[in-house]
Amino acid sequence: MEQSQNKHRHSAAKEFLQSLDQLEGILQENTTEDEAVETLQLHTDSANDAQLVENLTEIDLEAFEDAVADIEQYFEEKKK
Repeated sequence: MEQSQNKHRHSAAKEFLQSLDQLEGILQENTTEDEAVETLQLHTDSANDAQLVENLTEIDLEAFEDAVADIEQYFEEKKK
């Protein structure tokens, strides 16, 4: 009977180790996928930043100054 228990324990231990190996493989795959997603997001963020800079350089300075003047005039009239 003891021999049967030992075989059962050995079999269970073997299955457990196989499960751990599978889990390790899954975790490594997920880590690799996460790193790929983070890298892709960094590239996307950089592209968005470049687009933002490009858009900001296209702003007409005179139009911006006019808008500021309009806002200042609005506040001055509101104070009266």
